[in-house]
Amino acid sequence: MRGKTPEDHRLLELLDPVAEAAGYEIVRLRMMGGQQRRTLQIMAEDAHGEMMVEDCAILSRAFSQVLEAADPISGEYVLEVSSPGVDRPLTRLRDFETYEGYEAKIELDRLAEGRKRFRGVLAGIEDDNVAIDFEGEEDTALLPFAWIVDAKLSLTEDLMKRGAELRAARLEAEGLPADPPLENEEEA
Repeated sequence: MRGKTPEDHRLLELLDPVAEAAGYEIVRLRMMGGQQRRTLQIMAEDAHGEMMVEDCAILSRAFSQVLEAADPISGEYVLEVSSPGVDRPLTRLRDFETYEGYEAKIELDRLAEGRKRFRGVLAGIEDDNVAIDFEGEEDTALLPFAWIVDAKLSLTEDLMKRGAELRAARLEAEGLPADPPLENEEEA
């Protein structure tokens, strides 16, 4: 799920070691667009699940050097390196465990219970299966991770609260105020 096409997978093989050497991990890579001007979109994060603007710049420079030397992409393209965001894609089995308790949308490559798309609250993992609780269902469903072609956290109040708490903790660790005073506000 980190890549969809054979080209995506070849680029992951090339760029995964670059990201790892710089202290990051590629969450998802997509080559998008037609044959003319395409975009190579790479979402990454550090070991703490974070990706600041400075991190994006560092990783973008490192990727650019390797991509220029190897020249694996024909034609013109734009490189975009970003954070996975709050409503991030879930691309690794461990992501489903990390975000246990949060709502997600999941799409399968085949029908299960007569459908391919599901929405529910993540309930962790069991072996190579994603556990998910569906509204109105008593039992937790297990979806084989190998069947999942797309998965993403749903943007909910709980997820936004988690993001705000993580940001506040990071700022506190850096010795910065969590909420800087507004322009017309005086500091106490």
